[in-house]
Amino acid sequence: MDQISRWGAITLFTTFLFMLPGLHRLLSSYNHPNSLDIPVLGIMSHWSNNSWNPRWEAVDTYAISHGHPDTRPNAQTLQDTISASNRAGLPSHALSAAQAKFLSLHCRTANVTHALEIGTLGGYSAIWMASQNPQLHLTTIEYDEHHYKTAKRNIDRSKLSDRIEVINGAALDVLGRLREEVDSGRRPPFGFTFIDADKVNNWKYFLMAKDMSKPNSVICVDNIVRDGHLVSFNDNDSYLRGCREVVEKAGKEPGVDSVVLQTVGEKGYDGWLWAVIN
Repeated sequence: MDQISRWGAITLFTTFLFMLPGLHRLLSSYNHPNSLDIPVLGIMSHWSNNSWNPRWEAVDTYAISHGHPDTRPNAQTLQDTISASNRAGLPSHALSAAQAKFLSLHCRTANVTHALEIGTLGGYSAIWMASQNPQLHLTTIEYDEHHYKTAKRNIDRSKLSDRIEVINGAALDVLGRLREEVDSGRRPPFGFTFIDADKVNNWKYFLMAKDMSKPNSVICVDNIVRDGHLVSFNDNDSYLRGCREVVEKAGKEPGVDSVVLQTVGEKGYDGWLWAVIN
């Protein structure tokens, strides 16, 4: 065997050894008939970016450069929002531009005039929806005070504070107050709700949003698929349990018709629950 062949054999054998633990986990995960743990080169991909593919980001970058070029009126504001959020040390959990524009287009086609968001972060998705829809008034809830203050600055800078209401507080408490206002007629019902907060309370948020929704409105819950670990039933992580709970209970809830959409892109592999309230 020549030197090149020997090095090739060594490389192949080393790669096999490196992947062996992941293969073992993959095979052993079948002790639940619907369970699957997802190894990536022997490393558990636990709703991280381990499944991220540079091609997905390249497609997002290419497509948004044509679908929403820098010449659009809100393009600089959106970029400034991301930059300011990064400088403030906020986690990079905002939607991608493609995802945020999709929500904005939905609000336009459905002629949504009042929307609800649970989980503001730096205000990026709120600014997207409001800046694309001049008829839209959006109420967004943020628990973390630093995130809230950052979002307020971003929204003030975008000159949308007259149509984006940011409320600082625990979502369940705030939603209770909002529901009283909707029930009493002091606040209009919502035509769209976007839930992007702690996953443990997904179902509680969903039910409270449903109570405040107009007929034929949509509730969207973000980060449901979590790198495919939605179906890793051996994983008892509280966030995964919250994701499964909303998927399973939305499917049984009277007056709700739902679907889970898997997504790939610059944010990796994840997905949404998309539910229509009848």
